Amino acid sequence: MIKSYITRGFSSFVAYVFDVPSRLLAFLCLLLLLLLPLVIKGYTAHPYYLRILTGANILAIFAASWDLLVGRTGQISLGHALFYGVGAYTSLILATRYNLPPWVTIPFALLLGVLVALLIGLPCTRVKGPYLALVTMTFPLIMYTIVRSSLPKIFHGELGIRLPFKKALFPFLHIIQQRTAEYYLSLAILFISAVILYKVASSKTGIVFISILDDEVSSKACGINVTKYKLLSFAISGLFGTLAGCLQGYLIRIASPPMFLLTVSFIPIVVTYFGGMGTIYGPIVGTYVYAMLDNFFFDVYFPQLLKWGGIEASTVLGYLELLVFSLIVLIIVLKWPRGIARLVTDKLEDLAEARDLDERGPRIWKRYKTKGQ
Repeated sequence: MIKSYITRGFSSFVAYVFDVPSRLLAFLCLLLLLLLPLVIKGYTAHPYYLRILTGANILAIFAASWDLLVGRTGQISLGHALFYGVGAYTSLILATRYNLPPWVTIPFALLLGVLVALLIGLPCTRVKGPYLALVTMTFPLIMYTIVRSSLPKIFHGELGIRLPFKKALFPFLHIIQQRTAEYYLSLAILFISAVILYKVASSKTGIVFISILDDEVSSKACGINVTKYKLLSFAISGLFGTLAGCLQGYLIRIASPPMFLLTVSFIPIVVTYFGGMGTIYGPIVGTYVYAMLDNFFFDVYFPQLLKWGGIEASTVLGYLELLVFSLIVLIIVLKWPRGIARLVTDKLEDLAEARDLDERGPRIWKRYKTKGQ
């Protein structure tokens, strides 16, 4: 019996993964992420690298949740940092102030995030386009003002809330083992979240989302309750955005007012356009590229290049980072508007499709004709 299950599993893997180039590439990338802690184990800054990768996994969940809202239903949101901050602050306040365990604080934070998504979704369904973007942008700015200057005993002002080491998820492990466990936990939650979001996007509900994106008036004419599905997209997106905030609070162990800033809301926009909007996997790819550029190139190599050029890095580094990221997004939008991840998958799908002889080029046709003679 065990042998038959193994045979069926292997046959399914070959049929649905190995024979499909894009899925095989995704499987190899997942295998690389699983083995990455072993690859970087010999480096002195091993815990630091694991912390960066853990942050990238959290940011990937955050970006994928934004992609479901904007890339599937067209609800342009510039205030997605609201859910990120709500998740982090709610989970840490309950953990530090009331000494509640994670399996209580995280579900409560997720429920609150869904309620917040529904509350802001009700007025947002009445506006469209740039007006919707402006409305969503105001909510995290309001929360930024509240957590920074109001109720200092609860929000701790500009310093924010830090999770004590004893309340971490793995306080019984050594620092390196703890960082490794946190990385694998964030990777597992990222994988599960991506699968759920992809299933939602490819289900009947996802098809309705796309119909609203394409033509809202025609969707109403077909009898679709557009307001209901818009609120549903806000709720699902807010749920996973809040989940990313909860992971930020427990794995990075900090919740601070800058989490509500517009720059945090712009990060999922940048990585989603970079990877490919409306794909779910595109924001994940874009997030890893963004994390590598932000934490390695700009923090390590870019200051050295500026120093060799006689430029003081401390004065212009922040402006140059913003300029470089803006140029990258501009080039991607102009050159590959569908994103680099979708570009790669499209090329791989072309390889998987059988082509006629006249599509393979004149040299192959001449070679085939010569063999025939």
